[in-house]
Amino acid sequence: MVNRSIFLDHFQEQEASALVVDGVLQDFFIESNTPSPGQIYRATVDRPIKGQGGYFLKTPDGPAFLRQGKGLSQGSRILVQVSGFAEIGKAIPVSSKILLKSRYVIITPENPGLNISRQIKNEERRDELIALIRLNLRNFKEGMILRSSCINAADKEILDDAEEMLNLAEKISSDESNEEQLILESDKPHALAWREWSEDADIFSEGGSFETHGILDLLEKLKSERIETNDGHYFIETTRACTTVDINTGSDTSPAAALKANLAMARDLPRQLRLRGIGGQIILDPAPISKKDRKIVDTALKKAFRKDSVETNIVGWTAMGLIELQRARVRLSWK
Repeated sequence: MVNRSIFLDHFQEQEASALVVDGVLQDFFIESNTPSPGQIYRATVDRPIKGQGGYFLKTPDGPAFLRQGKGLSQGSRILVQVSGFAEIGKAIPVSSKILLKSRYVIITPENPGLNISRQIKNEERRDELIALIRLNLRNFKEGMILRSSCINAADKEILDDAEEMLNLAEKISSDESNEEQLILESDKPHALAWREWSEDADIFSEGGSFETHGILDLLEKLKSERIETNDGHYFIETTRACTTVDINTGSDTSPAAALKANLAMARDLPRQLRLRGIGGQIILDPAPISKKDRKIVDTALKKAFRKDSVETNIVGWTAMGLIELQRARVRLSWK
């Protein structure tokens, strides 16, 4: 039986939440003092970026960058949502595609239709969920995605959550103000824990629970660049330009040592990147393996990142035998 625990406390004087599964820290959220993913602004179009198809915008929290835009006039007001954390000295990344995410549903105002998470594979349950929404929520015009957390949830909980998010979407769309302003704040770590960690778990919310239950010790380990595995070790080092991951076999000198070290890294890497809040360009320097074994490593990486909550693109191998990744900057680097 899997032992899952959620801890709601504060860390470095900021609200924080931690998910521990069988004694291993699996996820961690900490409050940010900067604009966070999910925040919605009514922004002012400043100027286009020639040759890139993007625009600089003005928001109450500073300049923002909209990567894809078309036909926007300078000085006009548009709704945008923060899509990631800004790098130091750069504009806030935003998107014009608004998503309102909660525990059971995601509302997509500009993409109507009812969809269900692919992770819900039971056809009977999928039919039940479609009937539940269509019979009880007949007239909504927004799009709705039922999340995988709906699979075992009570009907009332799903409906209550859906109605609340539809009301929020209507409130945002019907706001006739034309002022440049913050429309919706992002969820804080305790709310994110409720939203994203929906599986059954023991919950500890008393003050000081991080210290009492050893969470501080688990976080302290993340300050080390060296990560030990059962089949070697690897180092994660971050620069302004990129993050590098160097995999080593350790004392094992057997013919299979390099492949085992690389596979152990592949299984653990998504968790380490998630906990450390690392995004952007990531370069892996694997322990030397034959070209025929690269497919095995590719398969392991794809399987590991498929389960990760942060979008990561495995670009591929370089001519020098390195592996390139591109990862969304949707987690805060807190160290």
